[in-house]
Amino acid sequence: MKELPSAFTERMKKLLGNEEFDRYIASFNENAVKAFRVNTEKISVDDFAKIAPFASERIPYAETGFYLDVEKIGNHPFHHAGMIYVQDPGAMAPAECLEIQPDWCILDMCAAPGGKSSQLRNKLGEDGVLISNEIVRSRCKILTGNIERLGFRNTATTCLDPARIAQIFPETFDMIMVDAPCSGEGMFRKDTIAIDEWSEENVLHCAQRQQDILEHAATALKPGGYIVYSTCTFSLEENEMTVDAFLQVHTDFELIPVRDVVRQHTSDGIFFDGCACKNINEARRFYPHKSRGEGQFMAVLHDTRECAPKTTYSNAKTAKIDRVVTDFLKDTLAEFDQTLVTMYNGNPVYAAPAMVPERVAFACGVTIGEVRKNYIQPHHQFFMALGKQFKRQIELSPDSEAMEKYLHGEEIAVDCDNGWAVITTCGCTVGGAKVTNGRAKNHYPKGLRKLK
Repeated sequence: MKELPSAFTERMKKLLGNEEFDRYIASFNENAVKAFRVNTEKISVDDFAKIAPFASERIPYAETGFYLDVEKIGNHPFHHAGMIYVQDPGAMAPAECLEIQPDWCILDMCAAPGGKSSQLRNKLGEDGVLISNEIVRSRCKILTGNIERLGFRNTATTCLDPARIAQIFPETFDMIMVDAPCSGEGMFRKDTIAIDEWSEENVLHCAQRQQDILEHAATALKPGGYIVYSTCTFSLEENEMTVDAFLQVHTDFELIPVRDVVRQHTSDGIFFDGCACKNINEARRFYPHKSRGEGQFMAVLHDTRECAPKTTYSNAKTAKIDRVVTDFLKDTLAEFDQTLVTMYNGNPVYAAPAMVPERVAFACGVTIGEVRKNYIQPHHQFFMALGKQFKRQIELSPDSEAMEKYLHGEEIAVDCDNGWAVITTCGCTVGGAKVTNGRAKNHYPKGLRKLK
């Protein structure tokens, strides 16, 4: 174990007490716990459990989560197909704190790489909308790539400052996830860089930034809505003190209990000198020496004002659709909803949230493809999100030679009519191909292919 900063260990001793601190330190001698969630947009949990060689013990507080006891599943066809998302089990807890309604409009304000966003999207139905925001452009690209791989609809990714989010979307969201940038103390067991970067000054800097983010989240929240605030750190300044400071300013908000299934695997929030919130214990702490996973803090903040009237976020937009787009969809898909086809920033998209103004989103809805002269060059996201509606589907076994060739970017022999097709495994789309005379030309993006 890398040596921990002495100032940090003294703070943790004060926080935990000597006996519990010793148990916390002993947890560093254990390996970090790995896990994944099933993407129910692609396959049900029960169906996945029947076919997955690495689905074993369920995570008790995350209905789609499994502990993971094998290495490098990122190259498994099920990962390429967007059937799973690898995530720390502790990081799954915040999205389970609240009973989410399927028609909510949700903002994930600090979303990259997309773990909590994907977890939230799986809880929404066809009428639900998810906006995933990440201020750092390089991280927003990763976030968008994960959203594409998982095949989500009614979703947009944005690359905006929280203040800009509040300006564009005032009183808009039923729920906002604020998984705030933090000092990362809860990640020390698996991230030595976080240890190197830790300082008491950085803790205070993070706390100030977190307060600013929460302020903008409050502006973007509907009356009657919920903010789930979370960090992956232990410091009082970034956790209970931040929550308490927010509640003192925003007297219409209250701290409410999390769902019992999360409470059972977490510890109470900690009172501190000067704490004005009488029920700060309703905030939750996830410790690696008590539960299987890395450190997390979470708190559910409820706006007690009268709920705003329910808004229907229709996907329908008035836009002239080029006939080449419509003809392409008719040739490619067995069925589609014409009212969900629109234009965003000059590109044809499907199931795009109408609430997102032009030029605001990094990506909005499902990108159908690029309109070229008299034809469409389909986008990878089109295959991943609409694969089950394709007329031409080529099913490959996950352990077959043909699947291995496809993931390496090779052309494969197929028994399929000419035209655009999806490559599937266990009924879930892995990617696309153009079939000509029994040969499937590979259209799996080069950046996603397995290396030989």
